[in-house]
Amino acid sequence: MSSPDPQVRAARNHSTSPAVRGPVVVVTGAASGVGALLTERLAASEEIKQVIAIDERRGECAAAQWHILDVRDPAIAEKLRGADVVVHLALDLDLETDPAARSAYNVRGTQTVLTAAAAAGVHRVVLCTSAMVYGALPDNELPLSEDAELRATAEATGVGDLLEVERLARRAPRAHPGLNVTVVRPGVLVGGTDTALTRYFESPRLLVVAGSRPAWQFCHVEDLCSALEYAVLEKVEGELAVGCDGWLEQEEVEELSGIRRMELPSAVALGAAARLHRIGLTPSPAGDLAYTMYPWVVSGSRLHDAGWRPQWTNEEVLAELLEEVSGRHTVVGRRLGRKDATAAGAAGATVALLGAAAVVRRARKARRRI
Repeated sequence: MSSPDPQVRAARNHSTSPAVRGPVVVVTGAASGVGALLTERLAASEEIKQVIAIDERRGECAAAQWHILDVRDPAIAEKLRGADVVVHLALDLDLETDPAARSAYNVRGTQTVLTAAAAAGVHRVVLCTSAMVYGALPDNELPLSEDAELRATAEATGVGDLLEVERLARRAPRAHPGLNVTVVRPGVLVGGTDTALTRYFESPRLLVVAGSRPAWQFCHVEDLCSALEYAVLEKVEGELAVGCDGWLEQEEVEELSGIRRMELPSAVALGAAARLHRIGLTPSPAGDLAYTMYPWVVSGSRLHDAGWRPQWTNEEVLAELLEEVSGRHTVVGRRLGRKDATAAGAAGATVALLGAAAVVRRARKARRRI
């Protein structure tokens, strides 16, 4: 006889087990991505009393109580009543989303959730941004402490939104006394994710800007979820950086991946990337390149001091990432067909970077002739 579905089993356990004294937790953005994984994890935890899931569509976790709602809707305050903790994961960082629409959703959604949480009597909100907010700079320490200054600019995809979320997080306890805010900042997130940094490994060659000093620190989504659970259970608070222990130098990444580098002068790489993005041929602005040029590795000391440890190493996460992106072909953030990608890789760095424009122009001309 087959065992019951895990979701059904979890629902039965919640209904038949003795009352749990743990927190009631709301997860926004619960239907997909990190939100879906965290919702499942919390629903299966004996330390959590109840999970309330909020999204614009229903997810698959049967053990959670679902509310179908846009997080920008002030009516969300009513759905938060009785909750102890809100984990806000309803952020849009999709490369293809219109930047203005993306910012409007991310900033307004965070504002609404923080205000609604305070009005509903929630005592803790957990936000998730990225270690990208520290900025990728040549003089960054290796590793950065959680208290390091946030020196990023708004030039990379979504980073302006994340900086605004960080500002709202700092302001919220002053605007709403009694509301505690914890911010979790993961490194390069891997595990069903699609970002400018994961697409870097879809290229025929790894672009290296001459004179740069890359350092790669990954964060598997499972480790992010376990860190978020620590925050939910108040085992740690404040501003938290999360990622694998240590980092990989560019030479190690190339050796482990088996992908050869293509090196360009800084002016050529940044200038070409800026032009291609400006005319709409690539989704990634030139600012994304900085995060492949300079280190932004974090120590994660607060989580470590609380007893948390990552279950994944940088080498293991890189291997999973390479498996995930196998068969995809990207040049300067734009996915290409296999024939175009192979040609770009064989021609070298300059063609791969600058030739993306010609590839897209040919495709547009072909469509017009149909």
